[in-house]
Amino acid sequence: MTTVRPAAANVDLPRSESIEELFAALESPLLSYAQRLLGERTLAEDTVQDAFMKLHAQFAEVREPRRWLYRTVHNLALNHRRKTGKIVPLEQPSGASSAGPPETADPEPLPDEQIVRWEGIGLVRLSLGALDERSREVVRLKFDEDLSYKQIGERTGLTAGNVGYVLHHALKAIAAELARTGLAP
Repeated sequence: MTTVRPAAANVDLPRSESIEELFAALESPLLSYAQRLLGERTLAEDTVQDAFMKLHAQFAEVREPRRWLYRTVHNLALNHRRKTGKIVPLEQPSGASSAGPPETADPEPLPDEQIVRWEGIGLVRLSLGALDERSREVVRLKFDEDLSYKQIGERTGLTAGNVGYVLHHALKAIAAELARTGLAP
C-alpha cells in the first residue's frame, strides 16, 4: 500500500513566480500593511526591503513566498515595535494612574532624524540663496523677524499684496527644490 504525502509533493513542484514577480505584485500591498503596523512610511519601506532581502537569501527553501512575506513583514514590524517600546501594555501595573501611558519617549530626536533635519535646513538655505535678493529679504523679514505683510511692505517699499505675492512664489520655489531632492512630498 502506498501512502501519499501532500506536503512533500509541493516541495518538488516548480516555483510559479520569480522573486522579481513577487516584488512587482506585493511591494505596494506589503508597504501598506507595514505602514499600518508601524505608522511611518520610511520605516515601512525599510521593513519591506528587509523582508525581500530575507526572502532572496532563502528563496529556494520557502514554499509559499506570498504568505512567508506577509508573516515576515508582520514579525519584523512587531520586533521593531518591541525594540522601540511602542507597545503599551493593556493592563497597567498596580498603583499606576489611569490618566494615560507613562511618558517613556526620549524627547531628543534620533541621530538619523537629526541628520535628515540638518540636511533639510541646509537645502532650505541653499534654496534661499538661489532666490533673488528681494525674495530673500521678504522671507527673512517674515520668518526671522516675524513681521506682518504690512510691516514688511513698510521696510521694503512693497504693498502688502506684493509682499504676499513675492512670499508665495519664494516659498513655492523652495518647496519645489525640497520636493526635487526628496525631502518634501
